[in-house]
Parts: sequence; structure tokens; C-alpha cells
Amino acid sequence: MHQTESELDLFSLQWIPRILLIWVIELVGLLLLIWVLPGLGILDWGTGIWTILIIGFLNALIWPTLIYFTLPFTVFTFGLITLVINGLLIWLLSQIDRGFSAIGFWNITIAAFGLSIINTLLIGFLAIDFHHSYHRYVINQFASKKRTPKKFDTPGVFFLEIDGLSAQVLNRAIQKGHMPTLQRWIETGSHSLIEWECDLSSQTAASQAGILHGNNFDIPAFRWYEKDNSKIMVSNHPRNTAEMEQRMTNGNGLLVDQGASRGNMFSGDAPDAMFTFSKLTGLSGIHSTNYYRYFINPYNFARMVDLFLWDIVLEKYAAWKQKLSDERPRVNRGRAYPILRAFTTIFLRELSIYMLIGDMFEGIRSAYTTFVGYDEVAHHSGIERPDAIQVLRKIDHQFSRLEEASKQAPRPYHFVVLSDHGQSQGATFRQRYGMTLEELVRDVVSEEHTVESAESASEAWGSLNAFLTEFMKSEKRLASRIFRGVFKPRTYQGNVVLGPEHRHFVRERELPERKVAELVVLPSGNLGLVYFTNWKERLSYEKINEYFPQLIPGLSQHPGISFIMVHSEEHGPTVIGAKGTHYLEDARIEGEDPLAIFGPNAALHLKRSDTFPHVPDILVNSLYYPETGEVAAFEELVGSHGGLGGHQTQPFILFPSDWKAPDEKIIGATSVYSLLKGWVDRFSEEEKSEGEQELV
Repeated sequence: MHQTESELDLFSLQWIPRILLIWVIELVGLLLLIWVLPGLGILDWGTGIWTILIIGFLNALIWPTLIYFTLPFTVFTFGLITLVINGLLIWLLSQIDRGFSAIGFWNITIAAFGLSIINTLLIGFLAIDFHHSYHRYVINQFASKKRTPKKFDTPGVFFLEIDGLSAQVLNRAIQKGHMPTLQRWIETGSHSLIEWECDLSSQTAASQAGILHGNNFDIPAFRWYEKDNSKIMVSNHPRNTAEMEQRMTNGNGLLVDQGASRGNMFSGDAPDAMFTFSKLTGLSGIHSTNYYRYFINPYNFARMVDLFLWDIVLEKYAAWKQKLSDERPRVNRGRAYPILRAFTTIFLRELSIYMLIGDMFEGIRSAYTTFVGYDEVAHHSGIERPDAIQVLRKIDHQFSRLEEASKQAPRPYHFVVLSDHGQSQGATFRQRYGMTLEELVRDVVSEEHTVESAESASEAWGSLNAFLTEFMKSEKRLASRIFRGVFKPRTYQGNVVLGPEHRHFVRERELPERKVAELVVLPSGNLGLVYFTNWKERLSYEKINEYFPQLIPGLSQHPGISFIMVHSEEHGPTVIGAKGTHYLEDARIEGEDPLAIFGPNAALHLKRSDTFPHVPDILVNSLYYPETGEVAAFEELVGSHGGLGGHQTQPFILFPSDWKAPDEKIIGATSVYSLLKGWVDRFSEEEKSEGEQELV
């Protein structure tokens, strides 16, 4: 059983009425479980009260030692092992107190879990400010340690990224009262909101590379094929991401000066990086005491388990409701998705906030964190469907937690909220036309040519794999050895690979010399990439027409495709649509401009992508309806991003109003880096100057 709220605020007299009420709730919960479970029993009410007190004492005395040795397993099982441990504590109590009996492993484990659930439900039903008290406890836990006695006058900066949220959806969410914290910041004038335009491709790898390192050159999509080494690069696979960062960084990332990276794709050269994809391959193990701080108290993790399981229930209900009302577009939300959703919306969110509060009380100068929950839910539900908006509401609540924590931190903190890209919605390409992009390509080339595609996987699989990989390298040697043994069949080059993309790495491991298909087709939202693997150089427009005469007409004339881009030996980068051609080199248009509906900078983005060494032979962008904002993803996603069209290219930055803002609209993630880096460096220089004055 977890510690009660009375135990957490025992010395605060204003909590006495609440202490008594929750104590009664604990007792009622225990009596209900005794009534339901035949293996539990007490002699009388007095024994019940004594039992509650002793369980709390055992938690405080024994739990920290157990967690120290079981931390990797606790995280790996998403807290379910904590129920077993709590069950053991309840069994131990039954051996100490003869007035309380507990018989049967499952009875005891269910009792531990049941007490947690009953507490959560009754506390919510009685309108007790459960979340506020928990947040106060977390803040007080760090503040009481006095881990940073030095006070800093120079502010720190926390960059809080909401993955996949467009400026338009944010504005509507604020106007409708779904994000009251951000609404208050804007209405009081403390913060200003601006929109920026992301690069092609409009996805996390390209945007975060630009924002955190000031360089996102040669990231053509979420996954792409490299002809020079005959491999597919996947943005959220740690080894690929580490290689990408090595290519991009010059050692002057956004977080290089005493910064922290939490749950990002790239590190920004932060000296302290945790759950950061690009750094997982070099980790020696879990190195932050904040993990131990989180799990040392069973209240923390029992609460997370409750929220985790409740989110699965909410997802099941939302999917059922969507299907019952025949809401379209929609995609399959079964199998592992409910667990993946809860992992991103609850598990990563709660740990990220806890880590950030710890960073505050360490006095860390800057930190960058990605909240991935909205992006994951919007992919499967829709960008403004009720359950996606509910995720935004809960993320907004986390910002209020950070704001409250900052009031007790050793330095003042500013908050910058931003997104890396947005999402556009619509029925998928397969739903509209009964085939995938790979199948379309196979249909229009002759049967003698082989075509393959890397299986599309939810980005949440990458987050889960990164999380498990980091814990697999835990400092607890015995636990990490057991952990590695369990995941050995699912480990590739030292990294856990679960989900659909595991099959790709299995093939690569078991058949390293296998012949790659002649055409590789890779989807990235509503962006598609087609590569001809028999040529090491990029195949020109003229050569494609010579070797595959039906392919360019078959793609460019398809109603589900707005345009394709190829490189002509005569004209350079060429964009071809159903009714016209746009020659990018000299801005010459024949017929109707296929880029007219994509905004004034579409040609600029495509021309830049054409210079990438690993640009595809044919770049494909799906249909786009400007009047509705709809696109047709080449993956089975309701909300998507990766190409051009709609909200996916229109992220935002919310920043303190008294900071210098650019005079013109920001175009490209590297421009965002320049803006944010200027803010961080200003505070860094101020702190160095203050330190020099103190020495004098």
C-alpha cells in the first residue's frame, strides 16, 4: 500500500481535517477489500486503524531499500512490481500483527492494488485537492533537501516542447479555456505567442536537430535510405540518432552551457542528458538520484500506476465512442496502442515533470523537455478530438506545477513553450484509394522490378525503446544483467527494439548481405520517398523516364498526390503536378503551379531539400485540400506530419513578453535555434559577469 497524504503533510496543522478524512478513507478501503477478498481479515476496528498505521511505517522503513535494488524492474514493469512488493509488506504485517490476517499471494497483491485504486476514487469523489497536495509534496521533497544552498540572481530558462501542436490548434484550445495556464500567461501580458514555419520535412528529427543544434541539413524525412552505405536511417533509433547528431553538432548546441536534455531526440550538447535518443548508445547507466527519489516513496509510483491504468480505460472508451458514432476519419486503436498511449501521456509526462522540478532545485541554468503525449494521441484520434484536447489540458496543468515549483527554486526561472511542428488531419491514402504508396509504385512499374517499404511504426515505440534501453544500462549490475537477458531477443546493437520496426532490424542482423529491393518506398506522414537502389547516385528525371517510363506519370497524375519532385539534368529541381510543372531553379511554371496552394515558401523548402545528399530520387507529397486543411497520410494515421499542407508546418513559440522577438516571421528550425540561443547566452553571460564581480 502507498503512503497516505497524512504521512506526507504530517507536520502541517492546516491539514489535520484532511488527514483524518483520508485516514478514514484508508480504513474504509481496507474494510471493503476484507469484505471482497476471503484471504484478508481483521478482528475489529481498532485492529484496522492499527493496520493502517503499521503499513505506513513499514513503507517508510523497508521500501527505500527494496526500491534501491529493484528500480530497473519497477520501471520495466511500469510499476506493477510495486504492487507485489506492497503485497509482501502487507503479508509481513500479517506475521507481526495477529489481529490482521492475509492469506494467498493474489489476495495480498490485489489488496495492495485495491487500496491504491480505492484511495484515488474516493479522494476524487470527495473533491479533495489530491493533485494539488501531491504537487506540493513533490516540491517540498526537493526544497527540504537544500541541495543547492547557493542562490542565483540570474534567471534560468526551461524550454517546454509540446510535440506536434500547431499554432492554430493551440489558439483554439486557449480560446475555449482548455489551457488555462497558458491563457493566463498571455492575458496577463507575461508571455507573447508567435507562429513559425518549420522546414521540409515537418517532423521531430528535422525540427529538433535545427532547434537544439542549429543544423538540420540532410534530414529528408523521419526515415530515409542512404545509397552510399545501403541502409535505412530511422530517426528514433538510438544508433541512427547518435550518428545524426555526430554529423550535425559543432559543440555549440542550445544546452551546451550547464544545460539538461530530458526526453528529447537530440541533446543540444547538454552535459546532462537523460532519455535522450542520441545519447543512449554511450550511457553507462542511470546516473540521476532523482529516479531513486521518485521511486523511493510508494505513493509516487502507486499514483502513477493508477493514472496509467485509468488512461488505458479512457482510451478504450474514446475508441469505442468514436466507433459507435462512426466518426471519420479514424484508424485502428487496438493491440498495444492503449499501453503506448498511457506510456507517453502518463509515464513520460510524470517522470519528466519530476525530473524538471529536481533540475530546478539543482539550479540548472537551462533545460529542454519534449512532451510527446499530444502528438501520439492526435495521430490516432485526430488533432482536435476530445481525447487529444484532454491531453493538452493535462499538459497545461503540468506547466502550472512547474510555475509553482519555481517560486521555491534557488534561481528565478523563465518558461518558453514551443512546438516542433503541427499536424494535419484527413483520411489516409489507403482509406481513400485502397492501396499504399508502396503498392501504387509496384503497380506502375513492371513486375520484373522488386519494391519494398520499411514498416511504419508509431513514434511512441521509439520513446518506449529509448526508455527501456536506458534502464537496461542501469548501474545496478545484477538487475541490468537480468534485464539484458530478458530483452536479448529484442536487442539490436545494444538497444531495445520493440514494435513493428523490430522485424527490419532482425532482417538486417540475420541477413546482413541480403539484396535490397530495386525500389525502396518510405512513408513519412503525407510525405513519401522513392529510391532506386541499383544506382549509387541520384537518378535523374530523364533516367527515370528511360528505365521506368510509367512511374512519373503514374505518380504525378494520381488524384491522391499533389506533386512529386525530381531532379532534371536539364532543368534542375523540378516539381510536377497533374496539371503543371514548376521548375525551381528559375522559378518558371508551365501550366498550373502545383505549389500554389502550399504557401509562399514551398518552393524554398523543396529547393533546399533538393541539395541534400540523401534526398530521394522521387519525393512525393500527398493531396492537400486548402479549404478543409486535409491531407492523405501514407501511414495509417488520422493526424500526420512530414510533408507540406495544412497545420503541420505551423508550430509556435510562447515566450516572455519582455524578451526581444524577431521582426519578421521565423522560417526554419535553425532560425529558432538562433533566437533561443541568443536568450540563453544572454543569461549565461550575465551569470559569468556576476561571478567575476564576486571574485573581485
